[in-house]
Parts: sequence; structure tokens; C-alpha cells
Amino acid sequence: MRFGNVEIRPLGGGPGCLVMILISVVGSILLTLCLNVFFRR
Repeated sequence: MRFGNVEIRPLGGGPGCLVMILISVVGSILLTLCLNVFFRR
């Protein structure tokens, strides 16, 4: 993937890219749950 002069390669190739996507999805779910608990009080 290229942005102008910067080329971004996923760490570890294909499997690393999948792991990073999974981490971001799980992180967003956890952040949403934490915000819901925090703002419910």
C-alpha cells in the first residue's frame, strides 16, 4: 500500500496483516464496552 512517497507493508506479510486487523477489531469492541460502562453511571 502506498501513500505518496511512503510505502506501508503489513508486519509479517499476510498472517501479520490478519492479526493486526483482528487486534484492531477486538480493541474497538473493548473500547466500546468500556465507554458504555463508564457513561452509564
